[in-house]
Amino acid sequence: MDNYYDGKGLFSKIGETITIKGKEVSGKAKDMAEVANLRSQIRTCEEVIKKNYMEIGKNYFELHGSMPEEAYEEQCRAINNAQIGIAELENKIKEIKGV
Repeated sequence: MDNYYDGKGLFSKIGETITIKGKEVSGKAKDMAEVANLRSQIRTCEEVIKKNYMEIGKNYFELHGSMPEEAYEEQCRAINNAQIGIAELENKIKEIKGV
């Protein structure tokens, strides 16, 4: 029994163990919260990038959509076709409504 007893008492040992484990859990929770915060900041940066990529694409299309560079012909054609499709669908809606 001498190996298990250092004069502090059983409840003191249990209290120390709980305190140490509590600090470990608290530290891990703090780390997890910080990681979540950093991931949130990364998502915000990715959204800024995506928004600006889209704005660049929109600006390119507005400037060069009728005569795009070869690398962008397919995308510009798809946009033009989608715009035509929207116009046709909007006309059908007007017909149904009797406008």
